[in-house]
Amino acid sequence: MKINGMAAGPLGTNCYIVHNGTDALIVDPGGDSDVMIKYLTEEKLNPRAILLTHAHFDHIGGVDRLRSYYDVSVYLHENEASWLENPEDNGSSLLLGSEIVTKPAEHQLNQGSMQIGTLSFEVIHTPGHSPGSVSFIFHDDKFVISGDVLFYQGVGRTDLPGGDINLLERSIRQSLYKLPDSYTVYPGHGPETTIGDEKQHNPFFPV
Repeated sequence: MKINGMAAGPLGTNCYIVHNGTDALIVDPGGDSDVMIKYLTEEKLNPRAILLTHAHFDHIGGVDRLRSYYDVSVYLHENEASWLENPEDNGSSLLLGSEIVTKPAEHQLNQGSMQIGTLSFEVIHTPGHSPGSVSFIFHDDKFVISGDVLFYQGVGRTDLPGGDINLLERSIRQSLYKLPDSYTVYPGHGPETTIGDEKQHNPFFPV
C-alpha cells in the first residue's frame, strides 16, 4: 500500500491518493484535478472510488471532474448528504465568496470495515469539526487519514455550522487516540504526524 499527498484547491487541502497495485482511492480532492489526473496517469493507476472525510468546500472542489473523468462513485457520511449541493452548508458561499457545488454522493459511508477493489480499510465516525466527519484507518499499513479532525499539534475548527468542540474532543480521545502510538496521521491540512506525538504534544487535547 502506498499513499501520496498533494495540496489542492483554494486552501491547499491535502488530497491523498492511496493505491495498492493499480487500484487507487482518491481522498478529499479539493481542487486542481488536472494535477491528480497527471499523477494517476503517470503511475498507471485505476481509481476505484472518491472518499470524502467531510463535505466542506475545500475538500470537494475536484469531485465532479474526477468522478466524470474516471466514472467512479463518491462516498460520504449521511450526516452531510445534502452538503455537496448546498453552498451554505459546505461553507463556500460564506468563506470563499463563490459557490462550490457538486452532484450528490452515490454511496453513504458507514462505520466499519470496507473493501474497495484490493484496498481494505476501516471507517470511523469522528464528528466535531462537522457532523459527518469520518476518518479512514488502514490497519495493515498503520496509518489514518483524519480529515480536519486531528492535525499536527492542532485540531479542527468548531466555529462553523455543525461544529462541536465537545464532540471533537470525544472523537479524538475515544477514537483516534485509541489507535497505536506508531500509526501515522495524514491530516486534511499541514504535515503528517503520529498518534503518539499528538498524545504527548497536542496543545488542545494532550494525554
